[in-house]
Amino acid sequence: MRPRSVRARATLGASAVVALALGAASFALLGILDGNLMSDAQAAAERQALSTAGLVAAGGRFDSVVTPGRGADFVQVVDAQGRVLAASPNLAGRPALSPARPGRPGTVRDTWKEGPARGDRRHRVVQVTTVTADGLVTVYAGTSLREADTADDVITGVLAVVVPLLVLTVALVTWRVTGWALRPVEAIRAEVAAISDRDLHRRVPVPKSQDEIARLAATMNATLDRLEAAGIRQRRFIADASHELRSPITVLRTQLEVAQAHPDPALWGELVSGALEDTVRLQDLAADLLLLARLDTGEAPPDASVDLADVAREAARSRRRDRIPVDMEIAPEAVVRGSTLWLSRLVTNLLDNAQRHADRRVQLVLRVDAPRRTAVLEVRDDGPGIAAADRERVFERFTRLDDARSRDEGGSGLGLAIARDIATRLGGSLTAEDAPAGARLVARIPLEPDGSGADTGF
Repeated sequence: MRPRSVRARATLGASAVVALALGAASFALLGILDGNLMSDAQAAAERQALSTAGLVAAGGRFDSVVTPGRGADFVQVVDAQGRVLAASPNLAGRPALSPARPGRPGTVRDTWKEGPARGDRRHRVVQVTTVTADGLVTVYAGTSLREADTADDVITGVLAVVVPLLVLTVALVTWRVTGWALRPVEAIRAEVAAISDRDLHRRVPVPKSQDEIARLAATMNATLDRLEAAGIRQRRFIADASHELRSPITVLRTQLEVAQAHPDPALWGELVSGALEDTVRLQDLAADLLLLARLDTGEAPPDASVDLADVAREAARSRRRDRIPVDMEIAPEAVVRGSTLWLSRLVTNLLDNAQRHADRRVQLVLRVDAPRRTAVLEVRDDGPGIAAADRERVFERFTRLDDARSRDEGGSGLGLAIARDIATRLGGSLTAEDAPAGARLVARIPLEPDGSGADTGF
């Protein structure tokens, strides 16, 4: 029984609120109207009763038939023994009225079958007791509530017709307006339902109104843009990964086929060495792809205190006997939140890239930017450098600015992409920046909240 659609719930809610408001207003209107008419009737009865009581108390003579004044319907004067001393023509010959509570007005229902007061009508009766020479005398004055009852009946009938019509009108208007307002939402829903993984180029319609629904449609299109970009990037990644895997696998197969076709022990050493080199290359490429897959899944990065200075120092020391050694300029302490394995991989990839392109010198600099609470890691080389137009492209996956040279030296084009992904996942950044000569890669990693360190400069 509960409405399921927003349109139905909005219509039901608006109708219920309007019905309650109109019902309360109707009861209030009836109450005020009845109160005013009752007050007027009582005032007229009181005036008649007090006027007649004043004449009786003054000891003046009065006829047995009393003509009611304006606004009063009947008058009756009764002594202490219950005898009727005087009455209005419509109560002539009638017994004394039943007394109301002393000093307070009462309401009685007219039950007379004859005379001008017959009919099932209410009367407002006021009694006033006064002292005369012959004893206590009670004056009853009454006013018919015919006008009040008629007004109540008319107003009630009108409200019984008008209130449901107003509620139905509000329900109809709310239903139409809500449907008009939700029409763009339905169009968005239908378009999104029709989009499959092969139709990510489609976009939802954006209404011309600058309202919440238009912003929702714009947000949905922005989300579809990101999904399409992610899909394109994934397909490109799969194609590039397949291409990168195909080359060493093809070479390895060729070497094994040659070894099988020429069982010459003199060639086995060279063939095994080449096969082992390609196997290591495959292993490194598989490890890189696995790490990228873990980074792409949004896996939460490890959260531990790591001294980046120790990680950088250890990575540089392991390269002392390389063709191009690494000069170190490392701050005493730079504590960050992350993983030793991830940070070590970041530093290693940056140093591998620098040594691959350097001529004679690679420099590793680690300092602490105290005002920004950031550890700044720089790797510089004296190689050909990176052109300004390529400073973002070098961080794309499987990107090689010098393709032949990188392949010969074992590069897969994933090192800098992995390094940037790690820096980003740790809340930092990795950029290629200006340098007097060669390339300069700068990684910025936030320090641990309670970490310490001073800006060491250069």
